[in-house]
Amino acid sequence: MEQTIPGYISALVKPLPGRGSDRRAWSIPLAGVWLPFFTATNTAGETAIEAEALGAPLRLQYEKDGTPKFSQNGKPVIRIVKELSEQIRLVRENFMAGLLSYAQTVQKAMPGEYKAQVEVAQKAGGTITTQDAAALTAYFEVLKAKAVADQAEAEAETKSKRKAKPSPAVEQAIAEAEAKAAPAPEPAGVPA
Repeated sequence: MEQTIPGYISALVKPLPGRGSDRRAWSIPLAGVWLPFFTATNTAGETAIEAEALGAPLRLQYEKDGTPKFSQNGKPVIRIVKELSEQIRLVRENFMAGLLSYAQTVQKAMPGEYKAQVEVAQKAGGTITTQDAAALTAYFEVLKAKAVADQAEAEAETKSKRKAKPSPAVEQAIAEAEAKAAPAPEPAGVPA
């Protein structure tokens, strides 16, 4: 049985050249993709997104007291207008459903080939996963050894400070301070 791949699926996996920087929603450029798409769906009558949402898709956020909201780094908080965000969420959910539907169609039409592809991928990925785990384990062992060495060094330094005898001037100052802090002896023969 010959399987024909739909053109829209082939188009999804074809790389396209980059288009510069643009605010993104769901990792897709807002001005470069979403706005033209939703303008087209409005034109075709498939959606009824307000003109102001398409005209001003980015909105300054406000605090409860009505003042502009700022992030911790001092930049104003700007978000995509809710109506547009909801439409993007709907497209994303439908897109995921389409991807899963396609995967299930191929899995049913070519169960042997699909299973073989899964096994090859798992075997190839297993090698990489094992290498990554070994690299992490080795790195953690190095960190552990360094922490143990640092702790031993700190303990040795603390012990050497305890064993070091203070200079005679320091000993005299300590003795004088202790003498001043000690209570005066009571005269002999006076009851307490």
